[in-house]
Amino acid sequence: MAKDEQTGGAPAQPKKEKAPRQKGEGKKKAAEPTGPAPTYKRETPPRLRATYDTTVKATMMKEFNYSSVMQVPRVVKITLNMGLGRANQDAKLIEHAVEELKLICGQAPVVTRAKKDIANYRLRKGQKIGVTVTLRRERMWEFLDRLCNIALPRVRDFRGVSSKGFDGRGNYTLGVREQIIFPEIEYDQIDSIKGMNISIVTTAKTDAEGKALLGHLGLPFRQAVTAGAAQ
Repeated sequence: MAKDEQTGGAPAQPKKEKAPRQKGEGKKKAAEPTGPAPTYKRETPPRLRATYDTTVKATMMKEFNYSSVMQVPRVVKITLNMGLGRANQDAKLIEHAVEELKLICGQAPVVTRAKKDIANYRLRKGQKIGVTVTLRRERMWEFLDRLCNIALPRVRDFRGVSSKGFDGRGNYTLGVREQIIFPEIEYDQIDSIKGMNISIVTTAKTDAEGKALLGHLGLPFRQAVTAGAAQ
């Protein structure tokens, strides 16, 4: 057999022809969705965000004498947390809580687990004890709008939320005893009444600025009762 003229070595082997690629071959598998997507296309920003840009910013600049609009506090994120200590007795409780938070927020929550063993509560490390979800951007604004104008006014004998929920740095946390105050939840289809904590994180440096921001956005704070009015 003749050798290769250029290299003086073994003769070059003919290249193998690649088989034609089948349809869909070689493509990465699409990631599974983590939650329900909005069923509509946003052509305009959320109503409460537009209120913040057009009204709240100007009002707070005058109220606190800010020199720049960048100093005006803003809402960064909203976290909802359901603690379900009874989940160690009823495994389906977590599944129902996940579905309910999906309806309320339009986003899939994360299941939280116990970090250590607690014998008094019959909890073991790694056991499912609750669900939590963090909202940002459009979903955050839409949830805050529904919370202030639809959900909270549906609370029985509602007189406003307490001003004592601030943490000293402009962030506010309130507790909700029943998830049925949200219109997305149908009372006949729930397994039990569940409460939740709602934390609103802002860029405010003081509680006074945080309260002013949330108050201008529509969060109904309870009015302080004076001694004269109480009589």
